[in-house]
Amino acid sequence: MIRNFIHGEWVNSTGKKSVDIINPANNKVLEQCPLGTSDDVDRAVESAQSAFLTWRQVPAQERVQYLFKFKSLLEENVTELAKLVTLENGKTTVEAKGSVNRGIQMVDTACGIPSLMMGQGFEDIAAGIDCIAIKRPMGVFAGIVPFNFPAMVPFWFWPFAVACGNTFVLKPSERVPLTQQKIFELIQKAGFPPGVMNMVQGGKEVVDALCTHPKVQGLSFVGSTPVAKHVYELGTSHGKRVQALGGAKNFMVVLPDALMDKACATALESIIGCAGERCLAGSVILSVGHKTHQEVEERITRLASEITIGDGLDPKTNMGPLISPQAKQRVKDLIQSAIDEGAKVLLDGRQNVDHLSGNFLRPTILTGIRPEMKIAQEEVFGPVVCLGEVQSFDEAISIINNSPYANTTTLFTTSGAAARKFSYEVDPSMIGINIGVPAPMAFFSFGGSKHSFYGDIKAHGASSVGFFTDTKVTIQRWMKDSSIW
Repeated sequence: MIRNFIHGEWVNSTGKKSVDIINPANNKVLEQCPLGTSDDVDRAVESAQSAFLTWRQVPAQERVQYLFKFKSLLEENVTELAKLVTLENGKTTVEAKGSVNRGIQMVDTACGIPSLMMGQGFEDIAAGIDCIAIKRPMGVFAGIVPFNFPAMVPFWFWPFAVACGNTFVLKPSERVPLTQQKIFELIQKAGFPPGVMNMVQGGKEVVDALCTHPKVQGLSFVGSTPVAKHVYELGTSHGKRVQALGGAKNFMVVLPDALMDKACATALESIIGCAGERCLAGSVILSVGHKTHQEVEERITRLASEITIGDGLDPKTNMGPLISPQAKQRVKDLIQSAIDEGAKVLLDGRQNVDHLSGNFLRPTILTGIRPEMKIAQEEVFGPVVCLGEVQSFDEAISIINNSPYANTTTLFTTSGAAARKFSYEVDPSMIGINIGVPAPMAFFSFGGSKHSFYGDIKAHGASSVGFFTDTKVTIQRWMKDSSIW
């Protein structure tokens, strides 16, 4: 049974409705997830608020000892956690293990809070006057996380929040709560004090209750752009800090001097890895020049035709299913819209999949993609490679910068000058040079811009400390007591 975790205990949700948790590889029901209520949220937030009053007083060096123990437990349970990710999300075993390990890296970085959270001090800013600035925890924070990385994404937020001295309420995606249930069992085993970490299952009612609860200080969100905008606007209108990471349209540029074999293999993995269901996935490959475009077409099509789809638990599988039948149909509709607008199909991933019981699509390769096409403007979130030809490097940069999204972008080149120009001129906040998925490590900031990010302070590393603390500045002068001196 999927339950809430509140004040150190597993409790049933007060919600009367539930949704099926489906294995996307065969569409079989694994379990049911309750759709919680605002009462569940209130109980969790009150627990977190009560715990904060004492947790904030625990020295940072002692707080991170819980994280050190938790990290060891995660490392001992990587295989089981990865299997849960595959069962409820569909990733291959390699992808699932990779995502769990990336989450562990977040915990590892958060263990450095005693250094990351240090403030500043300066004496004699004026004669006899000193100034100190400290970073102070704020209270209860909440995380609302998506289905595509059940293990990893929550770790972008809560380890930093609690290491800084805050308490936390997590709402997993109702589609994939099994992984987090296991992780919270490990949180409980690590001995975190009751109320420091809480989890509430649910859907929109739980999301809105977290966005409006008067005792929640801030919200971290990852998901689609429309929902990111909703969470940002609702949360900030109720006086909360919000970092809302939204959708993406990640363009990749191939210059004539690129190492074509590596560029094409890297670009393809970026686009179809995790069945394309990641916000850092490549989407449209812009080749500069006709010869470059032809070579990319040939290499990408050949590589994509060799991909083996299937259950992620099968070691022979290169790519798993999409999350749901609805997601599969949405991707199929986008493919058809591109064809209707004039795109040419080099490889049709919609074929030879209807006999499979899961939500499978094979990689699709479309060429002749133009910026005005629907598929060139919307996030696909599926294994669809869109190939476009441009006549110049500047044209490619212009297309990237005209997109309303600005999450990531990648350039394939052997020219340092081209790489510098690209990094200097493109809008997206996360840039790859010969890197297909430019995901920053845990000790760098993470987040896009434009409609890919709503907020002011991004995730990960030192940026997390800025989000989860308030800086208090004290300016002090001590008058000399002549009776003592």
